[in-house]
Amino acid sequence: MSVSFGNSSGPRKARIEIIPLIDVIFFLLATFVLFTLSLNKIQSIPVDLPQATAAPRPASDDDTVILQVSETGTAYWNRDPISFDDIPRRLLDYKATTVNPRVLVSGDDKARHGDAVLALDEVRKAGITVSIETAARATGR
Repeated sequence: MSVSFGNSSGPRKARIEIIPLIDVIFFLLATFVLFTLSLNKIQSIPVDLPQATAAPRPASDDDTVILQVSETGTAYWNRDPISFDDIPRRLLDYKATTVNPRVLVSGDDKARHGDAVLALDEVRKAGITVSIETAARATGR
């Protein structure tokens, strides 16, 4: 009586399984990466960084002039529409009548860059402290 197990058609072909090989390679790669990272000592220098503080607010904001530039090419002096030609005269009058003159240059959301630079140059030429507002305002506000 002969007992037969499995397929008796001939010898089986040898196969190389690649999946376990990939697992072993990834394990070795991860081991070497972690090992090399542990070799580097992180050296640092203690640095004292400056702390930011808010600028002191002026005693009164009543004397600050808001010079706004609009997209239509007009300017506003504290909500009053003026022409660009009128800016230098107004700045000189303002400087002569105010102890601590300050000008806030602003623009509406579609103001042209060149007009804003022109307004900044006029304030600088007049020798007045200038601030720039970074938020857009509605025209004439």
